[in-house]
Amino acid sequence: MASIGYARVSTRDQILDGQLDQLRAGGCEKVFVEHASGVLAKRPALDDALAYLRGGDTLVVTKLDRLGRSVRNLKEVADGLELRGVGLKALSQGIDTTTPGGRLFFHMLAAIAEFEHDLIVERTQDGLAAARARGRVGGGRVKMTATKARQARAMYEEKTYTVQQIADTFGVSRGTIYRHLTHDTHPA
Repeated sequence: MASIGYARVSTRDQILDGQLDQLRAGGCEKVFVEHASGVLAKRPALDDALAYLRGGDTLVVTKLDRLGRSVRNLKEVADGLELRGVGLKALSQGIDTTTPGGRLFFHMLAAIAEFEHDLIVERTQDGLAAARARGRVGGGRVKMTATKARQARAMYEEKTYTVQQIADTFGVSRGTIYRHLTHDTHPA
């Protein structure tokens, strides 16, 4: 029964020392370190840590947000650990799923976070529906009108202007110009 640590920082500039100190003080024999954003699907150090763990071991993190990309992902990881007989500890939050009280606390936190997420989604949908009822629609502002797109195409076809010069003329990015050049803006 080993305590295995997992530490993650989002960027190379962030410092791991605080997490590593806490994990070592928490009795971790081995620590897997990740330098990646939590939202990325690929986290090789986490995959390695999960593969390393055996029944009876405990995965230790300083905070739950170091482990999961979202509440749903965190719950999936915790459920997978539980099925394998592996515990989960979050040191700064006092969560320890190797105890009945710790499991209860973890599941309550996950349920509350999921409930909060659902409320945010519901309020967002209500706000969008109210805005649509008032005639407003979402999306970014139109950067190039049809007239400007035709002018940009004409400048491009003259072959005297670079795409960057055309973009600068209209105050848009080169990507915007390229998008309009690939769409047929000539009336049919």
